[in-house]
Amino acid sequence: MWRAILAGVLVATALAAPASAATEAPVPPPAGVAWDYQLGGARAVPEDVGIVVRDRHAPPVAGRYNVCYVNGFQTQPDARRFWRRHWSLVLQRRGEPVTDAAWGEWLLDIGTPAKRRKLVRIVGRWVDRCAEDGFDAVELDNLDSFSRSHGLLSRVDARAYASRLVARAHAAGLAAAQKNRAQWDGTVVGFDFAIAEQCGQYDECGAYVSTYGDLVLAVEYRRRPFRQTCREWGDRLSVLRRDLALAVDGRRRWCR
Repeated sequence: MWRAILAGVLVATALAAPASAATEAPVPPPAGVAWDYQLGGARAVPEDVGIVVRDRHAPPVAGRYNVCYVNGFQTQPDARRFWRRHWSLVLQRRGEPVTDAAWGEWLLDIGTPAKRRKLVRIVGRWVDRCAEDGFDAVELDNLDSFSRSHGLLSRVDARAYASRLVARAHAAGLAAAQKNRAQWDGTVVGFDFAIAEQCGQYDECGAYVSTYGDLVLAVEYRRRPFRQTCREWGDRLSVLRRDLALAVDGRRRWCR
């Protein structure tokens, strides 16, 4: 079923696009199709799963709708050597990098137009590579990093930077996913769909639905919130349960 839905979406978009267009218009994921979140490593994809999210270094999956994970607002823990070469673009407080303590990630300094331009040149290359590798969309993680910046960054900074990243994704032919910050309408900067972590646990699924309708990919990490989210939203949204580490051999469940 999901293959027919996805094929129909792709064909409709191709017919609607001008023949002279250099880059095809981005296509959002099909609604109501099971998805898998594979940031901890690539693994086999069940036959009935039509959407796969993988890290930008991993290959897309043939015959599926593929979303490329890019940590757009913070650094990956294993990329510190790279960011030390771009130290001025790491947010600092009293000479030390501001860190997301939950994940050990440094926040990127999106606080000025000049720094946002420099960061878009770096992150934008990653986004372009996602398109070159055959992905259909990009997940731009940590949109809400300003809330962990000790007041050094603002919502205005996040919006301005997100707008540039989404435009870069669209220029590459990729749809763009809003990641978290449920109460904000990301469509104002062009986000096409949402990836919602723990929206059932924190009673935020309705906020995403009010913005994106059925185009919300929901992931829960605990059994009780997962079951509750399935009861309340499983007939409308694609809901997945994963382990918090998203380990390559970790837990993977779908609503039945």
